[in-house]
Formats: sequence, structure tokens, C-alpha cells
Amino acid sequence: MDTLAQLRAGQLSGITRLDLSCGLTEFPREIFDLADSLEVLNLSGNALRSLPDDLHRLTRLRVLFCSDNQFTELPACLGQCTALTMIGFKANAIENVPGGALPPLLRWLILTDNRLTELPTELGERPHLQKLMLAGNQLQHLPESLEHCHRLELIRIAANQLTELPEWLLTLPSLTWLAYAGNPLETEADAAALEATASIPWPQLSLEKKLGEGASGVIHQGLWEQTKQVAVKLYKGEMTSDGSPLHEMNACITAGIHPNLIRVEGRIVGHPQAQAGLVMQLIDPSYRNLAGLPSLASCTRDVYADDTWFSAGVALRIASGIASVAEHLHRQGITHGDLYGHNIMWNEDGDCLLGDFGAASFHATSDSLESRALQRIEVRAFGVLLGELLDRIDSGLSDEGRESLGALQQRCCQPDVLARPGFSEVVRELKGF
Repeated sequence: MDTLAQLRAGQLSGITRLDLSCGLTEFPREIFDLADSLEVLNLSGNALRSLPDDLHRLTRLRVLFCSDNQFTELPACLGQCTALTMIGFKANAIENVPGGALPPLLRWLILTDNRLTELPTELGERPHLQKLMLAGNQLQHLPESLEHCHRLELIRIAANQLTELPEWLLTLPSLTWLAYAGNPLETEADAAALEATASIPWPQLSLEKKLGEGASGVIHQGLWEQTKQVAVKLYKGEMTSDGSPLHEMNACITAGIHPNLIRVEGRIVGHPQAQAGLVMQLIDPSYRNLAGLPSLASCTRDVYADDTWFSAGVALRIASGIASVAEHLHRQGITHGDLYGHNIMWNEDGDCLLGDFGAASFHATSDSLESRALQRIEVRAFGVLLGELLDRIDSGLSDEGRESLGALQQRCCQPDVLARPGFSEVVRELKGF
């Protein structure tokens, strides 16, 4: 984290990224001294209410974060920033988004956890829009102009007031990751989930080392009744970019049992701070994440380590396991919503587990055009994953096999949503390799 003293002393000259979180109530004009180099500006965690009208003087600015401030309106000056592609204003008090506040090259917009009731038509007039984060607002509908955003791949509209999913949304040719839990349109399965699993009293658990922490909660290794090693996930209860952590918990429970899912032992009751939580299977330490989170540059695509390579057998085992568990979830009326390599744990044999249900949503289990479209949006996510695996196979795959898998990958990603195969067909095809 940089300091205001460093900035004012001229010690940050030439930097490309500036991070300032120090109780700011006004935009420091000294930032303009960095105009020749500054590309990423992070002013999150301050008390700002406005930005200067001449912000466009930062001609190289590509990314702006102003989360956890006090904005009530998206600043109109952003629309004049011709290089700006990513805007993050999570957890403010924004009620209004002027159409002119959206820069022409907008690619990634984060307005999670605000007070929005509507969005401007101009949002659909930004052809580069690829990622749209709107969870935790009061939206009752989306602007129909978004149907023209043919590059839009990820949208989070969980925890709003939507009573239906617009038909055009389900036909977007590039839509791949969709989260809509916690809206009135969702099925009753969400509310019923908590009644369907065992309760584990908090006194039966003892926490050991911390295993990890995400946006929705903290995971510890623990003991259950002093004998069984388990993982204990305690939810934060805060709105995340995907939606409410409590909906994540419900989806984990409803998902049921599958070899490629982390088994849920039960939900925690009687926590002294009334914190929600789950007791889950402890994953063997031989498992690790398949990929890293998308970067600012990759936007919607995972980042793989340079030394990540697979034999054909291992890659196919991973692909088959994920296709199988996705088929299982769809039968339960669940879309995962975040089917990504970074949410998959794997070992050297190709055994894999799909985790992180933060973006999961419920849909009708009966066959309909809507449920079919929702499922095939997720098939596109699998197609992206299959392509990433194919790119990293270094042995054991014939030219014919690579061509056949490439053809399957293309069918999963084709722009006509309903023409994509369902997961049952994908599973059958993968068994042929």
C-alpha cells in the first residue's frame, strides 16, 4: 500500500499502479503528477463522495477501484476517460448510474452491494463489455439494450428483485458464467435446503489450523467429536461479488453426494456469534487448485502456471469428472455459475473435486426452454475449461483425438445456446476416448 506522504513527496514518480487507503475525503490532486505512467488506481477503503471533473487527464488510466467509499452516484467524469476499461465501485451507496458515466471502452463493471434500482440504456451500447457484477442491489429488470452485448461472458445479478430472467439474456452468444440466486424468480429449493441436512452442534467441533479464506468465508481444519478430521467453513455473511454466502451454503447442501464433490457432513448450529457454517470432508493435501483466478488483463479467463501440463489420460479424467458432476448438479436443479479451473482441486492421477458454490443458482428440474438454456450456458463454461486442458496436454493424445476433442469443445462454445450439447451427451462422448 502506498502512502499519501510518498505521493506528495514525489517518491512515486513513474509508477503504473497506485493504492491509497488512508481515510481520504477528497481526491489528492498530486495524483495528476503521475499522468504519464498511471494505469491502475485503487482508492478503495476511503470516504470519497466524488472525483474531479478533469479525471480524464490521467490519459493512461485503464483500471479504477473505488470500492468501500461513500459515492451515491457513479461519477460522470468516468465517461471522459478514453482508456478506462475496468471500473469497481463495490459497497458504496450508489443509486444512480448516468449513461454518460460509462467510458467507451468499458470491459468490466463492478457495482456490487449498492442501491441501484435501474441501469441506463447506454450500458448496452458498450460493445467491449465482458464482465458485469451487479449482485446485492434492488434491480427489478435489466436494460434490454444488453442484448447487443455479444461479448458479455460473466454476469452476476444475485440478490436483487428480479421476478424473471429476460429471454434475451439466455440467448447471449458468449454468456458463460451466470449467477442469479436470491431473486424472487428462484425456485423454492433454495429455501428448503437448510431443512434437508444434518445439524452439527458447535460444541462438538474444535478448530485447528486455518486452511484458507475466500470472499464468502474462512475454512479451518478441525475435529468433530474429537475423533474425525473435517473442514469447517464459517461464512462471513457479507455480500460478495457472486451474491449472498447463505445461498452458497444452501447450494452446497442441495448438491448432494457425488465423487467429484466435496462431501457436506452437516450445517453448524449453536455458534456463539450465530455464524452460519458447514462441516465438510477434509480434502487430502495431494489436491491443489487447477488454475489461478483471472487477472486484470485476462478478465474472464483463468491464469495457469507456466509449468502446468497434463498427460492426455489425466486431462481426460479431469474433464470427465467435471462433466459428470455438472450433469449431476443440473439434475438437482442447480447451475454452478462459476465452473472454472480455479474452483477445481486435482491431484496427479486426475482425480478432481468441484468447489466454491458462491455463484450457484436454482432452476426448475422439469425440462423447459429456460432450464435447457441455463444448463447450456454452463456447458459453454465447460467448453472453455476443455479448451484450456487441451492446450496443456503434452503427451498421449493422437492428432485424431485432439481433433475430436477440439470439435467437442467448439460445439460446447458455439454461439447458438440451445444447439450446444447437454452434459449427458458430453459425458457419453468423453467416455469414447
